[in-house]
Amino acid sequence: MAKENKEYKRITTKSLIDMKANGEKIAMLTGYDYTMAKILDHAGIDIILVGDSASNVMAGHETTLPITLDQMIYHASAVVRAVDRCLVVVDLPFGSYQGNSRNALESSIRIMKESGGHAVKLEGGGEIAESITRILTAGIPVMGHLGLTPQSIYKFGTYTVRAREEEEALKLKEDAKLLQELGCFGIVLEKVPAVLAEEIAKSLTIPVIGIGAGAGVDGQVLVTHDMLGMTHEFNPRFLRRYLDLYDEMHKAFQSYIADVKSRDFPNPQEQY
Repeated sequence: MAKENKEYKRITTKSLIDMKANGEKIAMLTGYDYTMAKILDHAGIDIILVGDSASNVMAGHETTLPITLDQMIYHASAVVRAVDRCLVVVDLPFGSYQGNSRNALESSIRIMKESGGHAVKLEGGGEIAESITRILTAGIPVMGHLGLTPQSIYKFGTYTVRAREEEEALKLKEDAKLLQELGCFGIVLEKVPAVLAEEIAKSLTIPVIGIGAGAGVDGQVLVTHDMLGMTHEFNPRFLRRYLDLYDEMHKAFQSYIADVKSRDFPNPQEQY
């Protein structure tokens, strides 16, 4: 049973491990700009993920692959300037860490120095162990990401649920254990069967944050634009919409256009 939720003045990597130990669920959402991050932080979010999903949401690319390290630093810098309380985790973009641990360290140092972010997130398990170790040696906190890893979408060929087969499920469990042993402070599990995700979460002392991984994990993450209903054509099963901002914004824009065209805006009270 969960204890009473503790008030944290500032969320740190240690706070998250304490929250798991105390049975308090962790709330995480994406943020890519100052204005949205300010609202997220004031609402009491625990973690803002400056996700490489900015490639899709902010830049209109089909996948996360095209976004660059410089662009991630730009987004992260804006988010960091907005926050007072939450932890800011920044994705290392595709090509900035795979296959070269020195490159991984240099990319992570740039993110920490130039954006002021608090931690980095990398996709993958055993194959990136050397990169994770090297980053951690420099004192930079690392969050892992297993399951459906979107930077590998061309290898998978589909955005379907991962680890349904025993072999892949076994590797997922091994990778999760390895990430904890290496020193990661948490793991994102994406699109994994709920029973498997819960089993992994219970086997670790570090928090497991799910997206499409069921209720048995230690926290949840969604893309903010998705849960606000701004990306109205995206309807996966794991998404809960808290607003329908696409329609609300559409109506507001149409009203503004109509008011300008009809000379209703500005009225005498709205001018000097």
